[in-house]
Amino acid sequence: MGAVPWYRTTVRWGQTNLTEVDPTRYDHEFWRLHWKKTNIQGVIVNAGGIVAYYPSKYPLHHRAETLGDRDLFGEIVTVAREEGLSIIARMDSNRVAVDFFHAHPEWVCRDENGDPRMQADKYITCINSPYYSEYLPGVMREIIDRNQPDGFADNSWAGLPRDKICYCIHCREQFGASGNDLPKAHDWDDPSYRAWIAWNYRRRTELWDANNAVTMAAGGEHCRWMGMLSGDLLNNCNRFIDLRAILKRSEIVMLDHQRRSPEDGFEQNAEAGRRLHELLGWEKLIPESMPQYQLGRPAFRLASMPAAEVRLWSSSGFAGGIQPWWHHISASHEDRRQYQTAAPIFAWHKANEDILLNRRPTARIGVVWSQANHDLHGRDRGAEITLGPYRGTVRALARGGLDWLPVEVSDIAAAVERFDVLVLPNIAILSDQDVSAIRTFVEHGGSLVMTGETGCFDAAGQRRDRPALAGMFGLEPQAGGDLGDIGVPDPNIEVPLRHSYLRLSPENRAAFYGPVDKTATADRAYRHPVLNGLDSTDIVPFGGFLPRMRALPETEVLATWVPAFPIYPPETSWMRQPRSDIPALTVCEKGASRLVAVLADLDRCYAREESFEHAQILSNAVTWCLGDRPHITVSGAGGLLSVAGYAQGERRIVHLNSRLVTSPTPGRQEVLVPIGPARLCVPWTGPGKVTLRVSGGEPAVEQEDDRIVVTVPAVSDHEVVVIEPAPQ
Repeated sequence: MGAVPWYRTTVRWGQTNLTEVDPTRYDHEFWRLHWKKTNIQGVIVNAGGIVAYYPSKYPLHHRAETLGDRDLFGEIVTVAREEGLSIIARMDSNRVAVDFFHAHPEWVCRDENGDPRMQADKYITCINSPYYSEYLPGVMREIIDRNQPDGFADNSWAGLPRDKICYCIHCREQFGASGNDLPKAHDWDDPSYRAWIAWNYRRRTELWDANNAVTMAAGGEHCRWMGMLSGDLLNNCNRFIDLRAILKRSEIVMLDHQRRSPEDGFEQNAEAGRRLHELLGWEKLIPESMPQYQLGRPAFRLASMPAAEVRLWSSSGFAGGIQPWWHHISASHEDRRQYQTAAPIFAWHKANEDILLNRRPTARIGVVWSQANHDLHGRDRGAEITLGPYRGTVRALARGGLDWLPVEVSDIAAAVERFDVLVLPNIAILSDQDVSAIRTFVEHGGSLVMTGETGCFDAAGQRRDRPALAGMFGLEPQAGGDLGDIGVPDPNIEVPLRHSYLRLSPENRAAFYGPVDKTATADRAYRHPVLNGLDSTDIVPFGGFLPRMRALPETEVLATWVPAFPIYPPETSWMRQPRSDIPALTVCEKGASRLVAVLADLDRCYAREESFEHAQILSNAVTWCLGDRPHITVSGAGGLLSVAGYAQGERRIVHLNSRLVTSPTPGRQEVLVPIGPARLCVPWTGPGKVTLRVSGGEPAVEQEDDRIVVTVPAVSDHEVVVIEPAPQ
C-alpha cells in the first residue's frame, strides 16, 4: 500500500496571508520558528491569482508590487519542505486589474446595461469565461511545474453571488443553450430565474471537478484543488455551492468560516463542523481558518484578536470535529500580541489528538436542514423564513443541555438506526421521497418534532393541497388563512400582528398566588411534560406565524392561539378574544413513536427575541420524544454550556463548551468567565474511569443505573470529559 496522503494526516495548519509589500520583509527564520512553536504540520502560502508571488510567465499575471524577479512562494515552499510540512498554494482568482480588463474585456462580468462589474479598482471575472476554463488552469499548471505544492485553495472561486446576474456573452450563450434567456430580474416565480439558479449550481460543481482534474493531471492523484467553503448555510446558497454534491467529491474541506454574530454565539462553529462532517464523512479532516486578527465591521486586519475570543471559537470548532489553522494577514506586525495566541491552543490540540480524531458522534437527536428549503422557500428572505427556525431550534437544544446533530434532508432514509428523534424546523419543502423516508422513520419507532409550515410545499416549491405530514400528526387544514406574521412589526400599527399569545391547556392559574379570577378553573390539573416549567402561567408570549390547522380526535392540543390586541396606550392593552380553538402546539402517539407539532413558529421567535418559554417548550418536546431512551445531557450550568458526544471504541468523549457571550460586538470577547459546577450524564454501564482533558482535575463521579454522572467543577472556554472502562 502507498503512503497515507497528506489530506488524511495534516491536522494543524498555519497561514501567513502575504501582502504585496511582504517580499521586502518576509523573515524566513521567524516563520520557521513560529511553525515549530505552534506545532503545525502544513502551511498555506500565497501563490497566484489576483497577485503572483513568483515570476509568472503570464504577462497579465500581476506580480506583487515589491516582488521583482524573486520567487517568494518558491522560497517559502523550500523552507517548509525542510521542516517536513505539507504545502497548499493559495489562490484568490475572481478579479483582475485594469490592464487585464483591456486585454480581455470579454472575460469580465457585465450588468444588465452591458457595463463591466467591478469591486473597488478590480474587474470581476465571469465564471463561465475562458478566464476560468483556460487561463487559471494554465496558472495552476505553472505553479505545479515550478514548486510542486500538495494542493490548492481558493477562497473566491465561486464567482458572482446570487444577488447579481451576469449578462456577458458567455453567460448569454451558455444559458441560452438550455432554451432560456437570462432572467431580467430576481423573480422566484419566473421559471427562467429558477432555471438560472439551478444552472449556476451545476456550473460551480462542474468547476470543482474541472479544477481537480487539472491539478491531479499535473501534480498527481493527491494534488487536490479545494475552493474554500463557508460554514454559513445561507452563504453557500448565495454562492450557488451545492454542499451535498461538492462534499461528496472532497477529500478535505478547507473551511473559511470566520463569521461571528451575537445571535449564534460560539456554538455555531461546532454546528458548522458537525453539519459538514455529516456530508463529508467523519474520517476526513476540516481545518478551519482561525484569524488572529480582529474581525467585525470593519475588520482590523493588523490588530490582534482578543485571546479569549480565539480560544472560545477554536474550542467550539474542536467540539465539531474541526482542526486548527492560524491565519495572519501580512508577514510582519507591529501588534505582536497576535503571535502569542495560537501556541497554547495548538499545543493542547497536539497533546489531545488521540481524542479529537478517529471518532464517531453519538447524538440520538437529529435536526434536519435542507439547502433546497433555503432556496425555494426562504428565497431572498432566508435569514427570517428558513434559517431562523433552524437557528432557534439548535439554540434551544443547546440551552436545554441536549446533544444533537445536523441531518441533511436527503439523509433521513439513513437515520432510522442512528437517531431516536428528528426535528424538522420549518422544513416547508419536502419531496415525496423525503416524506416517504420520514414515514419509514416513524414506522420504525422514531419520534418527530415538526414546526411551522413543514411539508406544506413540494420539491418544486409549489404549495400542496394538504401538508404532507398533517395526517401523521393528527391534523388537517382549516379554512380561513394563516395567522400572525413573520416580519418586523411596524411601530405605527397599534394592533401589530405579532402582539399575540398562546394559551396553555389545561389552565392552572387558580392554583397559584394571585387575584381571584372567575374565568379560571378551580382545580389544578395534570399538564403534559412538553409544558414542564410553565406550571404557574396559562399564557406565554407568542408574536409569530401560525398555519391554521384543526386537531383530529387522536391529537391532544396543549396550546391554542390568542389573537393580537393593542399594545398602546396601556389602557387598551387587554385581550379582546382570550381564547380560540386554533391549535398552536399538539402531541400524539403512534405506537412507539411520539409526535409533536409546534405549529406556532416558536423556533423562529426564539431566534429573534429569545423568549425563554419558547426554548423551554422546544427542548421539552424533544426530551419527551426521547422518553427513557439513553442520551447525553448537561445541567446545572444555567444553559450556558453546549454538549457534543463521541465514541471511540469503548471510550466516550464529551465536549462541554461555553456559550457565554460577554460582548455585544462579535469578535471582541476579551474575558473567559468560569461556568459551573455542571452535571454531565452519559449513558454507561459498569465502572468507568473519568478524566478531564482541559483542567486535568479529578471530578466527582456517580454511577446511576445505566448512566454515569460527572460533576465538572467549572468550564472557562471548554472541557473535554473522557470516560473509559475502569481497569480491572
